[in-house]
Amino acid sequence: MTEDRIDELVAAAKEVRENAHVPYSRFKVGAALLAGGRVFRAVNVESASYPLSVCAERNAVAAMVAAGERRIDAVAVVTDATHPTPPCGGCRQVLLEFGRDAAVISETLSGTRMRWTVSELLPDAFLFER
Repeated sequence: MTEDRIDELVAAAKEVRENAHVPYSRFKVGAALLAGGRVFRAVNVESASYPLSVCAERNAVAAMVAAGERRIDAVAVVTDATHPTPPCGGCRQVLLEFGRDAAVISETLSGTRMRWTVSELLPDAFLFER
């Protein structure tokens, strides 16, 4: 994965982040997922019934699956936190099921960036093997 491609993903995540629906936490998250050469962008959407809220990363995976893709190459996440924010545990599990070695890039609005693979973020993950 080239740095130019990563920069494109981060820019897409940063742009879509503004559309997040976060009336309760006010913590906007934008995600851009690369799969099959296509970029799938999504945001977090909160609900008053907080457990029904959905993270940006899982929304991007849903868009990817709806479009017929099944393998994640990379995902970029942008927040306005002080430090780069990796995906939550639930998102890590979902991302792992579509790309153990996918790159995960997290960047703050101020430009601080970190990078991992999904497997690094979720070692010894639960997998249902048939």
